[in-house]
Amino acid sequence: MSTQFETVSDPRPVLERLVEELSNATTRASSLEGNFLKASQELDSISDSLKLAELHSNTDALTGLANRRSLAAFLRAAQIAAMETGDPLSILMIDIDHFKKFNDSFGHPVGDQVLRLVAKVLQENVRERDLAARYGGEELIAVLPGATLDQCNDVAERIRRRISEARLTRRATGEEISRVTVSIGAAQFRMGESADTLIERCDRALYQAKRSGRNCIVTETAIEDVIAA
Repeated sequence: MSTQFETVSDPRPVLERLVEELSNATTRASSLEGNFLKASQELDSISDSLKLAELHSNTDALTGLANRRSLAAFLRAAQIAAMETGDPLSILMIDIDHFKKFNDSFGHPVGDQVLRLVAKVLQENVRERDLAARYGGEELIAVLPGATLDQCNDVAERIRRRISEARLTRRATGEEISRVTVSIGAAQFRMGESADTLIERCDRALYQAKRSGRNCIVTETAIEDVIAA
């Protein structure tokens, strides 16, 4: 019995087809890689947009501080942590003295400039673990986890002094604007109380600071001492 072997007289066509298939496969792989890279970039862009949107939803547009929504969430978490650890928690509330005068005398752009100045000083004088927020209008709040009322008062005094020492000028003319001062109230969290109750006590201290001549700080204990007397 004889065995016959089939031979290819010219292997070049086979090699050419193999090279062509390999080239096509490489092209398809490159296309897939390009599509994957494009899709990945689009996902990154969407992710960045979502982060930016979340940041905007938690930030006051004028001052750059946290807004009421972000403040509520932070304060709630800080209260829970304080009750779990027994650590102190204090807040301070700032109101710009005679704020309406800036708007009436110099216009709303200057009023906005005053707000941004106070917000900047506040942000620069609290710790990274603290939260500085715009409560509403010309009122700002700082939440200080781990701070006693005395420590909060020290922070408030530093803020009050630096604001009163600042010199504000109109951007358009260079004209110096009236000195900016603030009144500040301070209060310390009491275990189990609501955020509204804490803020209300701090607000009463702030109101007393304004009644006492402004450009000063009043703590909740000072009010209690007056009532006791």
